[in-house]
Amino acid sequence: MADEEVALYDETGRVSGSAPRSVMRARNLRHAASSVVVRDPTGRIYLHRRTTTKDVYPGLLDFAAGGVVLAGEDPDVGAVREAEEELGVSGVAPERLGVADYADDATSYRAFRYVVVWDGEVRWQPEEVAWGEWVTVEDLVARIDDEPESFVPDSVAVWSAIVRAWAAG
Repeated sequence: MADEEVALYDETGRVSGSAPRSVMRARNLRHAASSVVVRDPTGRIYLHRRTTTKDVYPGLLDFAAGGVVLAGEDPDVGAVREAEEELGVSGVAPERLGVADYADDATSYRAFRYVVVWDGEVRWQPEEVAWGEWVTVEDLVARIDDEPESFVPDSVAVWSAIVRAWAAG
């Protein structure tokens, strides 16, 4: 993978520069990322396992496709790009559901959250996705509660309130 140039974001949520992905990861620099929950027309959510070669949270379950916002890239464009790259979800208009901030020892970023409805075939990018299935929102919440260590912590943190609200109806 090429060392992409990533947009860096300050604490106020504004672009503050850029850095190669390798530098951003090594120094845990604050950046932005798209986070896209893919739902089917019945409301189920696509749950997938990250490959063991991912640079952050390898091998864990995730229910959001996404990735870093590139230098000069609008987050909305990044969301469309990531949903298509990771899961083959294309030709959709993501609905923006606000932003959330996340930071831990592995990553620090502003999450631009989106949801899309998809009724087509899901096609994994083999470098990023090892497995996946559609699950009900209630089943997803139960799995997160029962097996929190199996999930990427950032998606759980930035999506928990929204996903739990969906489950509550």
